[in-house]
Amino acid sequence: MTIFQSIVLGLIQGIAEFLPISSSGHLKIAQELFGLGDVPLLFDIFLHLATLLAVVIYFRKVIFRLISVLFRWVLRKSEPAQSVPETDSKTKALAPDDKTGRRTIIMVLVTTAITGVLGVASAKIIPDLPVQFICIGFLVTSILLILSAVAERKFRRTDEKGAVAFSGINLFQAVVIGIAQGVGTLPGISRSGSTIAGALFCKVDRITAGAYSFIVSIPAILGAFVLELKDLGEISSGIGVAPVLFGCIAAFASGLASLSLLMKLINKGKLEFFACYLIPVSILLLILFKF
Repeated sequence: MTIFQSIVLGLIQGIAEFLPISSSGHLKIAQELFGLGDVPLLFDIFLHLATLLAVVIYFRKVIFRLISVLFRWVLRKSEPAQSVPETDSKTKALAPDDKTGRRTIIMVLVTTAITGVLGVASAKIIPDLPVQFICIGFLVTSILLILSAVAERKFRRTDEKGAVAFSGINLFQAVVIGIAQGVGTLPGISRSGSTIAGALFCKVDRITAGAYSFIVSIPAILGAFVLELKDLGEISSGIGVAPVLFGCIAAFASGLASLSLLMKLINKGKLEFFACYLIPVSILLLILFKF
């Protein structure tokens, strides 16, 4: 793999990891077009770690708030009088107070556990599928985005008649989002798209759905990295350090930009627009790879 190829793959990872278009699917297709064959899985994991850093930076206030809530919970200290700033909508969505913050922490653990079970099971049961199935995954993602947009608008119109104050992600929502994130590990299906769609189906508001989707991605990516540490040696022998470094830089920079863009689109309820990209692309790729 050349440095140019690694930069292109890094840009694809950063953009497609957050936009609901499937980073794993786009990386696989790019590898096919470059004729790279089987790129070590650990290279993909390093790209995911680079985008994970973008998540941590973008959601740093939410993460710091949840960590503070956790420490106060463990040490049995009371919540300080100072409230969460009104301007920090993402933090107020997941942890406006210690009670809601504690619930969010528990629900993140529930979602992560379900995703981990499904992710490990799919890795063992489902073989390495050909690129044509990735195109089908793109179509599945498109359907999820369209249906979730329709459902979200319907729920929002209903709630306007008598909305109930938000008290945090509940157990049912955490389970559904965990299943959706597990499904997002399949080739061509977007993790962010499936988790956000799952949250919207469960009547979670847009801002909370977006923030929670990326908070639960943190343990998922770290878990995948830990599982692949045994193959750390192949990253230097199979690819080289320089391509990995440049690929990670590209993934981080493009990831931070695309994450900011996605959160704005989520707030405006425009996620279904990505189906307008995924559907024609999947059809063209099916023709190209002669399904």
